[in-house]
Amino acid sequence: MKKILLIGDSIRGGYDKYVKLSFDGVAQVYYPSENCRFTTYIIRNIFEWKNDICCGDDVDLVHWNAGLWDDLIVLDGKHHVSIDVYKENIERICNLIKILFPKAKMIFATSTPVQEELFVDYKRYNKDTEEYNAAAIDIIKKYGGEINDLYGLLKDAPKEYHSDRTHFYTKEATEIITNQVVKHIEKSLDIKGKKLDYQALFSEKDDIVGL
Repeated sequence: MKKILLIGDSIRGGYDKYVKLSFDGVAQVYYPSENCRFTTYIIRNIFEWKNDICCGDDVDLVHWNAGLWDDLIVLDGKHHVSIDVYKENIERICNLIKILFPKAKMIFATSTPVQEELFVDYKRYNKDTEEYNAAAIDIIKKYGGEINDLYGLLKDAPKEYHSDRTHFYTKEATEIITNQVVKHIEKSLDIKGKKLDYQALFSEKDDIVGL
């Protein structure tokens, strides 16, 4: 049975359990119980997550994302993680994935758009997210990874698909996001997930830590 590891911030938190359900009986889907937050946090914790969730080093695919915590503008007017450090961190994570999961294929999911007008003290702008996404894509491709463009998927989504200023935890958005993640995994690993009944499964909103 294939092994799939999902790493990411609260974007991942909106689809991980549904991806696991889709591949139930087909593949083992693992993910940390916590929000993986920003790139430096992933660098520090990825080894512990591997041990804590007991996925081993024979993972077949790592699907991951990081960016919205990094491009957040904090109270001093600067990004939480500068674009230059972000690029370095993305490269380090690619190398860590190769070290920890040597046989794994890699898919990177772009960060999703936000309702930037709703941010007050902390700021987040879609133009920054686009810049950080583009920087990550260049590096991921250099390491032979695939891109799951969640930003492009949701760029023109109706406002009603948003559950708050950052997230897409509505049933409609969760379904299209999960379906795209599943589709990319299916293609990469040549497996087939099951279709889910979102009307029956979906709860209005999970309490997931994130800005």
